[in-house]
Amino acid sequence: MISARKHMRAAVFVSLFFVAISGLVLQNMPNEAVAQEDAAQEESGAVVQENSADASQEEPGAEQEAISDAGQEESGAEEQEAPADAAPTTSDAEVECYESRKDATRLTKKDNVNPKYGYPNVKCSPTTKAVLWYGDPYDDTEPIGDTPSFGDYTDGDFAQAVIRPRTKHLKTIIQNGGMQCSGCHPGADPATQKNDPRELMMHQDIVSDALVLEHGRGAIWCFDCHNAANRDTLVNHRGDEVSFNESYKLCGSCHGSTYSEWRMGLHGKRTGEWRVGGKKRWWTCTECHNPHTVEEHRFDPVKPEPPPALPRGMSEDDYKGAGNHGGH
Repeated sequence: MISARKHMRAAVFVSLFFVAISGLVLQNMPNEAVAQEDAAQEESGAVVQENSADASQEEPGAEQEAISDAGQEESGAEEQEAPADAAPTTSDAEVECYESRKDATRLTKKDNVNPKYGYPNVKCSPTTKAVLWYGDPYDDTEPIGDTPSFGDYTDGDFAQAVIRPRTKHLKTIIQNGGMQCSGCHPGADPATQKNDPRELMMHQDIVSDALVLEHGRGAIWCFDCHNAANRDTLVNHRGDEVSFNESYKLCGSCHGSTYSEWRMGLHGKRTGEWRVGGKKRWWTCTECHNPHTVEEHRFDPVKPEPPPALPRGMSEDDYKGAGNHGGH
């Protein structure tokens, strides 16, 4: 009886022991989970802090880079806007070149005459000293003046036609420092108004032999074109004064068919807008033709530009031989 009781007490004690142990285990499990969760939070917090620290270190650099980029953009914008505000200037080393005829129209290169693109007025050839292209074809031009309408198909597009004034480019005026012809020929001297061929004491650089004028096949002489009463102008066969800037009016009185073709745009040179009514610059007769040597050659000889470089791998002999193989 006593033994049975002892066994029951022992069984109860063991049961209670296991129950207590289980309780302790169950009680400790949440703590471990919480500890693990806390550890995870601490780890993630450390990562976040580390990332935040890295980001905070990178942000000033990014801000500095952004500020630097913005500063560069602003300076670039200022540099782009600067040419628009800058006035045209002559190049440090003055470069002179000519247009269609050497010693007829001499131009000095000026920088930034086209502020939108920063172009100079002209680009001069380093080889021939001729104009290669125009940054502003209208630089130093003026309206073409009176161009009588014939009312037929020869009427050209002169709505916004401009020309480059010829008077200040005349060789004698340049040689005399800008003094007009009337500076030496102030009035109509009857002794010098005779239109008979004779030797000239001056201007041999323009007319080498005044007895044999290379214009008109012997039918005309100086005062058929130059105004004896006013040496600063030309004169037509009716006695009307003609400006040096409007030589087409004088030339057209003898060369009518060529003048008609010039008016239609078939003869001569123009540059500017293609559209009808657009602004165009017209070249006048004496800008291309020398009236004092026109019988010797219609155009003054011009030194050609050097040829382009040969294709890679082609020799000079190959190039010359290619011309013997026919082709288009």
